[in-house]
Amino acid sequence: MTIMFCAFDGKPLILRLYGSAKVIHKSDHEWNNLFPLFKPLPGARQIFDVTIDLVQTSCGMAVPYFSYAGDRELLSDWAKKKGDEGLKHYWEEKNQMSIDGIPTHIVAKSG
Repeated sequence: MTIMFCAFDGKPLILRLYGSAKVIHKSDHEWNNLFPLFKPLPGARQIFDVTIDLVQTSCGMAVPYFSYAGDRELLSDWAKKKGDEGLKHYWEEKNQMSIDGIPTHIVAKSG
């Protein structure tokens, strides 16, 4: 897994974290230890436990400036309205495979 951070304000910088990731679903025993560490998110599907092997920076001089205008609550509102069963049905229809064709097991492991 690669995670990339870009500075959209201040000093130009890009930071990339390279490593491998383990997917933790609601039905996995690690979920109850890790999920409370995050701000509650309605419809949360999984947590990625990432082991970082390499960290690199680059200049970021071509990254444009952007201004933070605030959080959008649309996804949280949508997930609350769907409810647990509605989310499960949505995942059955839409989230069975990752974009690179790997099975997600999201429904079977949704708990």
